[in-house]
Amino acid sequence: MNYRTLLFFLVLVPIMFVSMSIFLVINLFDPSGDLFHGLAAWWGRLSAKLFGISIEVIGRENYSSSQHYLVISNHAGMADIPLMLGTMDLNLRFVAKEELGKIPVFGWAMKQGGYVMIKRGQSREALKSLLEATQVLKSGRSVHIFPEGTRSATGEMLPFKRGAFLVAQRGGAPLLPVTIIGSNLITPKKSLKINKGKIRIIIGKPLLPSSFENVEALMAASEEVIGGNLERYRF
Repeated sequence: MNYRTLLFFLVLVPIMFVSMSIFLVINLFDPSGDLFHGLAAWWGRLSAKLFGISIEVIGRENYSSSQHYLVISNHAGMADIPLMLGTMDLNLRFVAKEELGKIPVFGWAMKQGGYVMIKRGQSREALKSLLEATQVLKSGRSVHIFPEGTRSATGEMLPFKRGAFLVAQRGGAPLLPVTIIGSNLITPKKSLKINKGKIRIIIGKPLLPSSFENVEALMAASEEVIGGNLERYRF
């Protein structure tokens, strides 16, 4: 633990819980979750500024803020979610672990904000909960999924799981492949330390699920783009 960790617990967490409590009231009048996204994006930008995290974005021209996508990226640190929310100019919802949805205020706000809570594992019930993300896509909002299913401790990619690509196939939205570099050094796995540093986000060109013969071909193409950019742009 370091002073940035204390800053997180003593400043950002209280701000987050107060803001989410206010959102739960606002949501009674605006159940779309769009206001929650705006709040979450602001919180992500504030987090980066307070912790001294600089973000370099490559490939902004590859997507449009007026469109919606299934965003797929590698996952290397706890900072990935707030930094993606603060960086991507999309009305974005995340797929998150079911356990997070049970946290008082925090979890309630996530569910009310349109985040998709999924069961972990490879069961039929887990897949059914994941496929709820297709309804968010069909509502015209973007969804983000980490297809590795967990964080990488080293920053290297882990094997992708096919569930995210079933969502892509059924959701009717382009798949936007994104590579995140450096976040494993900001928030190391199995550590409470938060470090300052630089993160590089590379946005690839959208992939149209209908252009691929099957889910496996779409998954392989996504891995190739995200993994290729990880090698090309790594620090």
